[in-house]
Amino acid sequence: MNGLPRETKEVPTLEDFAPRFLDGHARANRQKPSGIAAKETILNRHLIPMLGKTRLDAITNESVQQLKFALQAKSAKTTNNVLTVLGVLLKKAIEWNVMERTPCTIRLLNVPKSSMAFHDFDDYEKLVQAAARIDMNTYVLVLLGGDAGLRLGEMMALEWSDVDLQRRQLTVQHSDWKGHVTTTKGGRLRHVPMTERLAAALKALRHLRGKLVLVQSSGEPLTMKIVQDRVASAARRAGVRPGVHILRHTFCSHLAMRGAPARAIQELAGHQDLKTTHRYMHVSPAAVDDAIRLLDASRTSAPVGNMLATGTTESGNSSR
Repeated sequence: MNGLPRETKEVPTLEDFAPRFLDGHARANRQKPSGIAAKETILNRHLIPMLGKTRLDAITNESVQQLKFALQAKSAKTTNNVLTVLGVLLKKAIEWNVMERTPCTIRLLNVPKSSMAFHDFDDYEKLVQAAARIDMNTYVLVLLGGDAGLRLGEMMALEWSDVDLQRRQLTVQHSDWKGHVTTTKGGRLRHVPMTERLAAALKALRHLRGKLVLVQSSGEPLTMKIVQDRVASAARRAGVRPGVHILRHTFCSHLAMRGAPARAIQELAGHQDLKTTHRYMHVSPAAVDDAIRLLDASRTSAPVGNMLATGTTESGNSSR
């Protein structure tokens, strides 16, 4: 006896499923606005143009390879971001019974580990001095990054209630992204002791133009572009590489070079994974030179130099 024919649901195309994915996964889980925007950009710029008309269960291994080929002008990291969004989208389609199984295998590209750009001690001091000559806001911005390790969004969201001048401590608990204030990356609150000069700078900056530490003269919050422009202006004056995030790299790198334990750097920087912290455990070229000089300092004589001076060779015979 034959039963009723099994009803099969038509699997949607990637383009049709994309809004459901964004709402049901990214927005429903209250991901950060920056993360939602990044997924939306990846879908609209890369996945929908390439695979939008393809049914989810018809995305094959060859489809993935063609996507990689189309992205060959992009960095490996960018390509992996696109592939990751595709992988999560397909996984959600299975979880939500939109299709029965994954139709393809997604393998990420190998990304070579790059060293973190940072200012050495002398260059950072030049930058701090240049920032001080511009104005107090720029000076505080540079110190919040280089002396306290704050991310750009954390600087913009810092409130006076987060600043304890008596205990010389910052409470980092919010981040601003294009006007959206959320928790910090990883959702971790952290307490960062202030250096003497950062505490003095914040005391001098103290104003009554609102709850935010960094504001324009009108009382309006600083925008991301204003922060980037101010730090870039100080960098030009100092003759060093520009970049707000380089300040955070500098903070972590200087702590490492001064001998701070990795766990302490992880806590101060708010890294979720200790592996991230270890990427900062490098040393400057000057520190490498100093390390080699330790070998010279440990020797009281130079046998090769003496041999050359006397004209003798290893066998004891004259080289002349």
